[in-house]
Amino acid sequence: MRYGIIADIHANLEALDAVVGALRDRRVDAYLSVGDIVGYGADPAACIDRLRELKTTVVAGNHDWAAAGRLSLDYFNDYAREAISLTREMLGPEHLKFLAELPPTDIVGDVTLAHGTLYDPVNFDYLLTPYDAHLCFGAQTTRVCFVGHSHVPMAFLLDGTVNYSASSTIELADVEMAIVNPGSVGQPRDENWRAAYAVYDSETAVITLERVEYDIETATSKILRAGLPEVLAERLWLGK
Repeated sequence: MRYGIIADIHANLEALDAVVGALRDRRVDAYLSVGDIVGYGADPAACIDRLRELKTTVVAGNHDWAAAGRLSLDYFNDYAREAISLTREMLGPEHLKFLAELPPTDIVGDVTLAHGTLYDPVNFDYLLTPYDAHLCFGAQTTRVCFVGHSHVPMAFLLDGTVNYSASSTIELADVEMAIVNPGSVGQPRDENWRAAYAVYDSETAVITLERVEYDIETATSKILRAGLPEVLAERLWLGK
């Protein structure tokens, strides 16, 4: 089975379409999303529709639940709160219901999905350190877990000890478990503006972290026209 892994789209339709095109070229069998479909960008409804068309398995991100009223806006900075408020205005009842009903975690085959930490998924904490990964491995029951939230591609591998990896190719044959962040589709924060995603081939037990260029000029122009904070357009160019 070949899975396409999508994280942190953040209503960036141009980036999402570029990633979906790349995953179609890779002939993936199924699409998995670790949340934050909405927030920051100008096309929340279209991004939700795209994932639903692809029959994507999706778990909730903090922006998804906040837009649907399931998470307090006190959690967010000023720019994020403004974006979430505008996102609510852009979404109809059906889209808001979809976001509200997203589960915090899910399992598909030998893959677990969560947005933040697996050991406390509804608090949407960041998974950034080996200790964070150690706690998550304690809650993990599958071979691999995909997460998002930090917008930075990385992996933690369990082989007696917890090891960090920044490699773009992750081989699972010699590790007990892996936690992988594919990076962000719609708002990368690793100083690389290109949309990030991952492909997991469960037969070869190999995960590849990929990048693809997208129409960033259109995406940023839409953000400004929608009345979203200008900084949300500027940061796309910077990849941070």
